[in-house]
Amino acid sequence: MRDDTGTTTTVGQPPAAVKLSLMTLTAMVVGSMVGAGVFSLPRRFGEETGVAGALVAWVIAGLGMLMLAFVFQNLAVRRPRLDAGVYAYAKAGFGEYLGFFSAFGYWASACVGNVTYWVLIMSTLGAVFPRLGAGDTWLAVGLSSVGLWGFFLLVRRGVKEATTINRVVTVAKVVPIIVFVILALFYFKPHVFADNFAGADYSGSLFSQVRGTMLVTVFVFLGVEGASVYSRHAKHRKDVGRATVLGFVSVFAVFASVTIVSYGIVPMRRLSELRQPSMAGVLEEAVGNWGEVFVSVGLIVSVLGAYLAWTLMAAEVLFVAAKDDDMPRFLRRSSANDVPVAALLMSTVLAQIVLLVTLASEDAFNFALDLTSALTLIPFLLAAAYALKIAWRPASGSATRKELVVAALAVAYTAFLLFAAGLKFVLVAFIVYAPATILFAIARNEQGRRVFSPGEVVIFVISVAGAALGVLSLALGWISL
Repeated sequence: MRDDTGTTTTVGQPPAAVKLSLMTLTAMVVGSMVGAGVFSLPRRFGEETGVAGALVAWVIAGLGMLMLAFVFQNLAVRRPRLDAGVYAYAKAGFGEYLGFFSAFGYWASACVGNVTYWVLIMSTLGAVFPRLGAGDTWLAVGLSSVGLWGFFLLVRRGVKEATTINRVVTVAKVVPIIVFVILALFYFKPHVFADNFAGADYSGSLFSQVRGTMLVTVFVFLGVEGASVYSRHAKHRKDVGRATVLGFVSVFAVFASVTIVSYGIVPMRRLSELRQPSMAGVLEEAVGNWGEVFVSVGLIVSVLGAYLAWTLMAAEVLFVAAKDDDMPRFLRRSSANDVPVAALLMSTVLAQIVLLVTLASEDAFNFALDLTSALTLIPFLLAAAYALKIAWRPASGSATRKELVVAALAVAYTAFLLFAAGLKFVLVAFIVYAPATILFAIARNEQGRRVFSPGEVVIFVISVAGAALGVLSLALGWISL
């Protein structure tokens, strides 16, 4: 989870005495969701829609993500023995292969999400050093790579240094956002807001405008599952679900506010052209240069802390899956400082590869952001489907109609998100997913088992076909990064 709250996050198996309270779990969820994404909201919404579309989008995203939050709450109560959240639910509901895909997809999304942090940092610095561009130049990628491997060496030393840094980021992250909303309300221009209301600059329908915002809402809400991922740390199992819902409700208003007040400061056309982090550009429009500097400094400190936490999280996902025999055994290895070095190295290598791929993308930040969201959708859909499965079956006994409705709505919402992502990112996600089967095959061979059951062969063929179509589409120019 993107735990940049200052909470001590332990990689690997924690001591038995380490237990987290409801308040701490809630803070972990809040910290997981409030990260780099919120700083990019004004431009991402300004590129797609006006005020009316933004309001509709936040209603859909808010209700949909609330259903997912309820799903994690219900599963934490119904299946208290399942640890590691999203990954464990997919495995319990649909077998080891889809559970493996869920673990891999969630891990890959964490690694790709880390790339958005470096791109955003370099884009922020690019306002002062033009050679860094929008975080997509060779110099920017080179400096990002140095930072990437520097953090690898830091985390490799142990989590003590990492958690010390994490304590700094909460204030650095929250203060600029609060100041931004207050100042934006103070400098709010009703006539600008009115001009931006209908989204007249966009030729598409309201539905297409709303659809265009969906992936960014997924990105900013990543972390809603945070408490469930570390569910084995909770003092009381019910606190996992409560923390999920409380954390979600706490940040929803913040995200929506940042988006809507921006329409009262900057006209849509200029809003859509701001460099990222666009929140800095909006505040500069309101109060002058110091506003941009204020947000930019807070963002860099915040993003570095968030990156550190997600690096730990990525390693945790691989480590837990390896301990459950769903990943190769070499990923179980940990150092004397309780750091799974092999999993950490694999996470850093994937982030490095994606960082290089951004050089070929038209918009490095948006590409990494959207791919992060697309990779997460499969694990979310499988978790929601598992909740629907146990609520539907008569054997679930005490399952209520409310749980059935919540699970059904969560499935419908995540399925709509896959549609909103579009064929491009679904195919690119397949390109990432399909080769991962090599790890699954290694794990099965280590256990002396057949690689696939008959049903798993079908899933494998679909994933390979999707990856092949994705590669072909990129080669022929049907889709582009």
